[in-house]
Amino acid sequence: MYVQNDLSRIKTNLSNNVGHKVKLKAKQGRKQIIVREGVIEGIYPSIFTVKLDVHNDIPTSERRVSYSYADVLTRTVELIVCEPEEKE
Repeated sequence: MYVQNDLSRIKTNLSNNVGHKVKLKAKQGRKQIIVREGVIEGIYPSIFTVKLDVHNDIPTSERRVSYSYADVLTRTVELIVCEPEEKE
């Protein structure tokens, strides 16, 4: 059983990092793991969204994915917040 405090803590941590670049590691099924980079875009009551970086030649294509906070709690999705680079 999930504890509400854990989900609240995950939501708070994610909301503090909105706009930051993250490395996303998601399990998509049987032995399928996807690793992508993106930016945390939105925090909603049940889900959060990540705008993924596009690595192809089409500049207008944007890809967004959404996950629930329970996905982070159960480690179906792992997020690593990248430290912002210092600009000179």
